Amino acid sequence: MENVSAVTYFILTAYTELEDHRYLYFIFLLMLYLLILWVNLVLIAVICIERGLHGPMYMFICNLAVNGVYGSTSLLPPMLGHLLSHNYEISLTFCLSQIYCLHTYGTVELNVLAVMSYDRYVAICHPLHYHQILSQRKMYALIALSWSYAFLVFGLYFILTIQRTFCDRIIEKVFCANFALVKLSCLDTSFQSTVGLAAIGLLLIPQILMIIFSYAQILRICLFASKKSQAKALQTCAPHLLAVINYAFGCFFEIISSRFNMSHVPYKARIFMSLYFLIFPPLLNPVIYGISIQAIRVPIYKLFSTRKNKLIPIKVC
Repeated sequence: MENVSAVTYFILTAYTELEDHRYLYFIFLLMLYLLILWVNLVLIAVICIERGLHGPMYMFICNLAVNGVYGSTSLLPPMLGHLLSHNYEISLTFCLSQIYCLHTYGTVELNVLAVMSYDRYVAICHPLHYHQILSQRKMYALIALSWSYAFLVFGLYFILTIQRTFCDRIIEKVFCANFALVKLSCLDTSFQSTVGLAAIGLLLIPQILMIIFSYAQILRICLFASKKSQAKALQTCAPHLLAVINYAFGCFFEIISSRFNMSHVPYKARIFMSLYFLIFPPLLNPVIYGISIQAIRVPIYKLFSTRKNKLIPIKVC
């Protein structure tokens, strides 16, 4: 190992597939990023300004939007820089920073969705005790736990990646991902793969079980409820279910594209699959909640509705 020189920068080779129309991709991604920022910041602003939206459900939605801004900002500005500069190299330091940001974004997203499923369970199954079970203090504790748990657990696992030395510099993506970087390590990665499975279990299983438990209880209550109550429960849960399904699609695409041999799939399709997880949830979540929930939709409409006070001319006789 003494003769091996450590790699300090990497080449994101997936950009070569975008070279022919890179300025079009740049314009598209720039508009997409501005749209993501706009829809999320509008949602955050409305929830923060309206005092009636400071309840648990709306504050959880607000954190989902904050995380969307965090994740998209960790991805899209660097992509825009690579496309504009025609330089597809990335330093080890920036690569590690991007990995930490993108992976914690994904973990926080699932944590908040799990907390939101618990919120829907309490609202539907224990409506009379909702504010007692989900007090303001507990709400802030769940929000803090959603963020701190992601940063701490992934951070402990990420130490193994930081300590590694890398002997290859080719990453077949448009961004840095932990598994793609670890494969370039000079030494055997079996131990880190084992620890990685344990980390995935800690970062996924409790949240998935929480979502399954919450909706199992909601389904149990709905089976014995009236049709009116069932319709109301469906209306209450529909935005969250759409957000969970959207997230699940993104996870599925990312796992398929990073863990399995996808050489038979067109390269641009693979790029799309890897980006879905990082683009579509931040883009669609604010739209889903902004349109479907009247308490949010009405303030947004008021925010952008232009009411012009027209002066009525008065004739003086």
